[in-house]
Amino acid sequence: MSGTVNPGGRFLVGSDLDRTLIYSPRALALDMSDELAPRLLTVEVHHGRPLSFMTERCAEMLVELIAAAEFVPVTTRTRAQYQRVHLPGPVPGWAPRYAICANGGHLLVDGVTDEDWHAQVLAMITQNCAPLDEVVRHLALSADPEWTLKRRVAEDLFAYLVVERELLPPGWVPELTAWADERGYTVSLQGRKIYLVPQPLTKSAALAEVERRTGAATVLTAGDSLLDAELLLAADAGFRPGHGELADAGWAAPGVTSLAQVGVAAGEEIVRQLLARVRVQVGGAGLVH
Repeated sequence: MSGTVNPGGRFLVGSDLDRTLIYSPRALALDMSDELAPRLLTVEVHHGRPLSFMTERCAEMLVELIAAAEFVPVTTRTRAQYQRVHLPGPVPGWAPRYAICANGGHLLVDGVTDEDWHAQVLAMITQNCAPLDEVVRHLALSADPEWTLKRRVAEDLFAYLVVERELLPPGWVPELTAWADERGYTVSLQGRKIYLVPQPLTKSAALAEVERRTGAATVLTAGDSLLDAELLLAADAGFRPGHGELADAGWAAPGVTSLAQVGVAAGEEIVRQLLARVRVQVGGAGLVH
């Protein structure tokens, strides 16, 4: 069963997934003693193994948030990667009415790609960016196999590397950033992944389209990476965790709350803050515990 139980459509909440709302074992940051660690809910399985998690308390609050707002996952994941994620919802089999994949390249409506939106995105990329093949060739020549684990193309829209981050040569990412910028691409370093994404391909543009369709009066967002910066800036209020690309750069902006929490605890705090904002704007019904 897809769609939202939110009757008014007043609030639109767009949240990044990885390292914002859900966390791999590497990113959990469970730095407390084992007996104090939170109970975790598995939200993604890959090749038969649990891959992504949130705290059980985060899941409980997310269900309440989904019931009060139009909740939209906004991710750089491909559609296939996104479809492995099963977020908790207010009814069995719930799925978001809208989802944004491939950094805005695909707008899913009830799980199906909106082809008109996709065509608009492709036209913008073709008009403003170098061909993706040029980017792929450059990465093949410049990324040393000594520290490159994988080279991938996602949805024929952008390229990324999986790297041994601690082995990256000093200055390589800034050099790549300058090269990519001249060709209309943004470079983002997230964990072990280095993304090269066409500059017109943005999460904020796709979420603005959802805002237009839903007529939402208030937009709230959350994210942790450079690719989420526009998403945070475009909202009435945004939230970023104490880890990630933006936190490492000390990035801040008016209307964006920079949280101290890191790891899976940050995901829980982000949902708590989002839910609190929705509750305040509907009259402060109840408290977020």
